This record gives sequence, structure tokens and C-alpha cells, in this order.
Amino acid sequence: MRIFIFLLLTIFIKNTDAQTYSGTGGSIPDNGPFTAFPLNISGLSPSNIDTTFGLESVCINITHTWDADLNISIQSPNGTIVSLSNGNGGDGDNYSNTCFNAIAANSIVTGAAPFSGTFKPQGSLGLINNGQNGNGQWNLLVQDTYSADTGSVINWSITFGNNPAKPFNFISSNLPIVVINTFGTPIPDEPKINGQMGIIYNGIGIRNYLTNPFNNFNNKIGLEVRGSSSQSFPQKSYSIETRSIANIANDTILLGMPAEHDWILSAPYDDKTCLRNVLSYDIGNQMGHYASRTEHCELILNGEYQGIYIFMEKIKRDSNRVDIAKLKPTDITGDDLTGGYIVKIDKTTGGGSGWTSNYQSSTGMNISFLYHYPNENDIVIQQKNYIQSYIDTCESVLNGPNFSDPVNGYRKYMSVNSFIDYFILNEISKNVDGYRLSTFMHKDKQSNGGKLKIGPVWDYNLAWWNADYCEGFTSTGWAYQFNTVCPTDNWQVPFWWERLLQDNEFKNQLKCRWNQLRQSTLSIPTLNNYIDSLSNYLNESQTRHFTQWPIIGAYTWPNPSPIPISYAGEITAIKTWISDRINWLDSNMPGTCIVGINDTELSESNLMVSPNPFSDQIIISFTLKNATKVKLDIVDVLGNSIKSINSKFYNEGQNDLVIDFSNEFLKPGVYFVRLQTLNENTITRKIIKTN
Repeated sequence: MRIFIFLLLTIFIKNTDAQTYSGTGGSIPDNGPFTAFPLNISGLSPSNIDTTFGLESVCINITHTWDADLNISIQSPNGTIVSLSNGNGGDGDNYSNTCFNAIAANSIVTGAAPFSGTFKPQGSLGLINNGQNGNGQWNLLVQDTYSADTGSVINWSITFGNNPAKPFNFISSNLPIVVINTFGTPIPDEPKINGQMGIIYNGIGIRNYLTNPFNNFNNKIGLEVRGSSSQSFPQKSYSIETRSIANIANDTILLGMPAEHDWILSAPYDDKTCLRNVLSYDIGNQMGHYASRTEHCELILNGEYQGIYIFMEKIKRDSNRVDIAKLKPTDITGDDLTGGYIVKIDKTTGGGSGWTSNYQSSTGMNISFLYHYPNENDIVIQQKNYIQSYIDTCESVLNGPNFSDPVNGYRKYMSVNSFIDYFILNEISKNVDGYRLSTFMHKDKQSNGGKLKIGPVWDYNLAWWNADYCEGFTSTGWAYQFNTVCPTDNWQVPFWWERLLQDNEFKNQLKCRWNQLRQSTLSIPTLNNYIDSLSNYLNESQTRHFTQWPIIGAYTWPNPSPIPISYAGEITAIKTWISDRINWLDSNMPGTCIVGINDTELSESNLMVSPNPFSDQIIISFTLKNATKVKLDIVDVLGNSIKSINSKFYNEGQNDLVIDFSNEFLKPGVYFVRLQTLNENTITRKIIKTN
């Protein structure tokens, strides 16, 4: 009896300790900025909120006809912002008596609209319980991110008590740690806002602690939310501009990547392996083409743990990235006008300008080309006319009756090797966006070769068995035949690929290249080993990531079924699908590989590096059938450039280059010598540096 009375008394005391404050609402602007719905609190006792007494829960009533449009956060008097729900609920309606509590059984990200009941918020409410004074103005921040659907905040409330939310316990990581502070300012789609970023990276194999000093970067940045459909995901991707102390764009070396000021923090929310883009870009690099360098990291944003991110390069023109000539506004005649350019086939809904192809898709859809470099603000009319005319000519010749002529056909204008490798990567990954979206192309000056090359490869998060629509999930069939599978989609594949595969010479070269890659970069053991190495590297951080984003085993758009119930299951599933896909391609890749059909100036057999292994110096020997330009790169296993010699002419016969590292600090390990000729024939040799 005494115990029963004690329990009742305990419950009564707890209930009397709870202090609830209610606020009113109003309309939510359609497709607008964050709107603050204020609540002024006074008389909170005790006034300071921390991990013994503090914020327990936030409850809301919101009517809205498309919940996924809404980003909802709570802001405390000292400016701390915590996300309650961002982009959840799909096309469902309303938050009805919805409460957010850190000890709830289910997360809002796995709930379904109409939301009703108690959920874990997306962010950590415990960040607010930081010793601040709880008296003052609190704000419920609500943003509608898309037009045509409207709603209102009816009312909302916050409750304080003796069971306050605790912050996410993140101490250290084997990954680099990125810390960003926007000082209470919400991050918009555009324009970039001011912020501060620090990076903790102590080196390969050395643990990084949140308490360590910022030793890789510590300065001002500009940042904004990036992406198209991905903006609806709870975990956002960001565009970052590194800046100087004067808040001016400043090229900076980050995480071992060559200096630049434009960067991306890519959120792998819809890719539960967290490695699809990294895998794709690595393959692109191993094929001998530039693809963005990447580095996994963990992000703390405004004091809130955000999970695994991929820090990566944006596609930019420079000697370490897309290595084409710099095009100035004054380059409007002669050879200067002919390069370099970067354009892309993509949606026009994300901004940017360009032109519409003269040739529609097989289903009658327009194909849009967008300027990337020079961008729409820098490119002058003569340059616009030139690159449009050049691609128009490519398409006209490719569509013409003599398109396969070896001298005056499409080969005169298009880099065949780059198109073959692009085709192979899109097909092995069954990239549902391939060929039709995020499809970059670049062109150098005529004096540097001048043909249109396709690439760099970009945006493979929905590839490799990660799309439940338009047969993106099947291990059979061709990705380039998207128009047949989904003829009503707004973005279609250009006619190019169907046409190229009507050329027997193209098919034969394709078959030879496929056979070559299947013995190396695209062998199943090689791919499995690389995936295993990445997943092992992420095995610790994925536990935290999927605690913050509890979506393992749950459907997130556009995951195909069956959905694995563990991270290990995700890794097994992608490897199984890749094996099935490769087996199908082995049986169906068109063409006949005839020995000698792909002979060019260079071959694996006439590239020698000695000594190998080496200590301080190597001699690179290669034999040319004819004098030609050759570019030399020495890269590490991540594709980072260690030493580069720009394209220059070498004589017919044997050429010897002496590379001396005695005055440079080069760590022991595996590196690659890569030679590329003017027509893009590329060969690679592995070398080993000893102590």
C-alpha cells in the first residue's frame, strides 16, 4: 500500500514539474521562405534548461495538402535550431496532434501521413538543453518548398520537465569530421548564406575526435541546399563555397583534393549503401577519365549530427579536373574560339540556359543542352554560337546517311573511346538517369584534339539497383533503351546511342573494350573487393548514420524490393545484382572483338616502368608507332594527381622519361602511371613505392 501511494505521489510530482506553453499559428506561404510562428515564454522555473530539466517535447497541429513539401523546425531563444520534420509524408495531408519527443519509439522519417501521435524528431532536441535561459521568444519555423499546395499552422506547444531530451552522443570517427555553423540562419535553396566550416582530419588510419582542432580547414563559407528531387529528402545535400577571412571565394585544398572553391556535401539518403556515386566515379577514373574525387565524412551542422556525407568536387575546368583550355570572353576567333567548353544534357527546371537540339528523341521529346563552362553569365555570343554549331554538326553527321564513314563520319567530331566507356559504365550500373540527365560533355581546342568527349560521369545514386521505376531495378535489358520502357517521361535519351550501335566498327570496339575491362576494372572480384573495402570503412559510421536516419529496412524513394533489413544486407544485395548484371552483359554485349582491331599508338605491352618497386626514381619507357602528343599522370589509388606532365609531342619509336621523387615527400604505397594519347588511347601501369 505504501509503495502504491509512493508511486502515485511520484507521478503527481512529475506531472506538476511539467510546464507546457502554447502558441498560435497562421497561414504557411506557398513555396516561400521559412515563416516563424512565435511563442513568448516567461516564468519558466527553473529558467535554465539542461539535461536535468529542460525541453521534453514539441507538439503541432498543421493542415497541409502535401506534407512532403514542409520543413518544420523549432528555434530556441538563443537561436539554436533543431529539425522536427523535413520532407516527410509524401503526398499525405496534415500533422494532427503530432508530438516530437526524443524517447518516442518511432522516428518521424519512418512514419506515414496523416501524422498523429508521438515521434522522434529528425534532429536532436537535446541540443536545445544546453544551459540557455528558456525564457524568451521561441519560434516554430515552417517552410513550404513547392508551389500549388497550401496549409496553415493551427497551434503548437512546447513542454519542459524533468525528463529532458539528451543530445546525440557523437565523440569521434574514423572518417573526417566536417563541422558547419550558420549561426541560426536556415539554409535556403538559393542564394548561398554565410557560414563557418571546420574540418578535422588527422590522416589515413588516425582517429578524428570532435574535440580536436580544425586542422584541414577553418574559415568562412557560403552554402545552400542543392539538388532537384533530392531536396525532398530529410537529409539535405549542400553546395559549399570556401571563402577567405574577408568572406571572398578562395581556392583551398580540402581533404587532399586539389585547390578549388566550389564543393559538394552530398547526402546519400536514398542510397543505403552510401557508396554508389563513389563506386561509379572510381570506375570512371580507372577507365582513364577524370571523375570527381570523393571522401566520406560525417557532418555536424549547427551542433546537430547529420550522418554520413560524401565530400566531393564539383565539375570544374582546370588542369586537375576537366583538363581543357581556359576560355576567356576575348577568345572569339580562330583556334582560341574552339575550346574549351563543358555542356550538359539535363533538366531546365534547375536554372541555367542553353539551347534545344534540332533532333527530338524517338518519342518526340525535346533534348536540352545547358552551358556549364563558361557558365551562362560568362559565355559570350560567339562562343554560344560556336559550341551550339559544333554539336549541331555532330548530330547532323550522326543522323546522316554516311554517319559511319571513318574519315568524314561522326568519328571526325566525337571521341569514340569516351563514348564507349560512358556507355559501359551506364550499362553496367543500369543507370536510370543515364544518357538523359546529368550528362556532361566537354571539348578542347582543335589544336589539342578538339573532338567532343562525353563526361565526366555524374550522379549515379539511382544506379546499381536503386530505382523501382522504368526497369531500373532489373539486371537485364538496356539502359539506353529508356525511351521504349518509359516513353512518357519528360526527359528522354537522345537518338545518339541507337545510331552509334548501328555502326559495326563502334560495336566491335565496344566489345573489345568490354572484354578488356572485364579482365581488370570490371571483373567481379575487383568490384566486390572495392565494395567490401568501402563498406568496411563505413561499418562504424553507418551505425550512427542509421540511428540518425532510421531507414534501414524501410522504403525510401525509389528503393526497389526486396528491401534489405541491415547494412550488411544492402552490401550483399548490390554485389548480387552486379554479378547478375555483368553475366547478362557478357551474353548480350554487341560486336565482335577481332584481335588487332583496336591497335593504336600505345598498348600495355610497350609501356615499361623500372625499377618497380622503386625508391626515389623511375624510368618510364614507351614506344610510339607515330609521333604524337602524350600526356603523363601519376596518381594514387584514390585518383589524386601526384605528378602530371601536360600533353607534348614525343617521337616515333622508344621514348624514355626519368621521374625523380628524391626531393618530394611521397609515402610508400601503390600508385599508377597513366599515359594518354591525343586520340585518348589510355594505358596504365601499377607501380609500388618502397621506403
